[in-house]
Amino acid sequence: MFRDVLNMPRNGPPGQEGLSYWVRRGDLLVIFVHTGWSGLGGEGHVETEWLQGVLTQHADARHKLVVGHHPVYPINGFSGSYQREIGPEHAATFWAILVDAGVLAYICGHILAFDVQVHRGVLQICTAGAGTAHRMPDGVEYLHCVQAVLDSEGLRYQVLDETGLVRERLEWPIRRLPVERWRTLPAGESRALLTGRLGPGRFAAFRFTGQAAAEGTNHAQTLLSAFSPGILAPLWIGVRGPRQILTAIIGGQPGRSPHYWHGAELQPGARFDLHLLAYGDMGPGGILYRFGDSGRWSSLVAASATGPERLDWPERWSVGHAQGGLTDRRFLGSALTVSAAIC
Repeated sequence: MFRDVLNMPRNGPPGQEGLSYWVRRGDLLVIFVHTGWSGLGGEGHVETEWLQGVLTQHADARHKLVVGHHPVYPINGFSGSYQREIGPEHAATFWAILVDAGVLAYICGHILAFDVQVHRGVLQICTAGAGTAHRMPDGVEYLHCVQAVLDSEGLRYQVLDETGLVRERLEWPIRRLPVERWRTLPAGESRALLTGRLGPGRFAAFRFTGQAAAEGTNHAQTLLSAFSPGILAPLWIGVRGPRQILTAIIGGQPGRSPHYWHGAELQPGARFDLHLLAYGDMGPGGILYRFGDSGRWSSLVAASATGPERLDWPERWSVGHAQGGLTDRRFLGSALTVSAAIC
């Protein structure tokens, strides 16, 4: 019925004509994939060979978008292979194809939310809020539509609720901050460079360099904490466990459990150059990391429906030590240097 009524292009793989297809208009390539392919098992299943072939055929396209129904990465903590996201036997290959082909974004729906995150430089944009408000998390998600522009400057969008209010927005790629905006933070406690909330278009960038702790270290180690005297630190950034996993912890309301974000591992005893970004416009996907200046940004993984946009940044920062009601959690590596820039 879908194919008969909408008369889609029939250039997809055998058996999926009109369900998977591609459209090329000048420098723009848009590929639509069928993430409920019955030939592989139904919901949450998607083929990848045809996708890779089309991207190879149109490698000269400047702007590449892939559109499907199911997300690849969980949204707002709602996770479940096949039913809520593409199955694991397809997901890694699917995403690697997008990364290798230089795809700008994978656009999906299914989860009733607006959400954006990035993995290895490719955006996942979920927009699925056109008519099911009664099933959305109250006070967090909302009926919406998205206006977007894609041109030589990149991607810009704004998300409108049913009253016409702009609720979220993004410009991608992230612009590089000029050298003069960066400040080296003193070791230990100092006055914060940012207080209050990150408004639209604003972000806080950090760069951590040093040598990771030796193998076998399993203590929580602070890179930076943001705190006010006498209260539990609303923001803690560091590494935890024997694998020294990058972790960010954001505390919301007093007396409520904090939310956790997890990222890459630091190699024991090795030098690191870690960049971290708190980007309020990206919601829960807005805590990003990369290694080095030329690395690809990835969102830290979380099970939260909100992100740094609701964080009230306190007036004190601490480098290499935790403050604000936490045990010391000092950094156990060496030569830790932290710099920050606020935009």
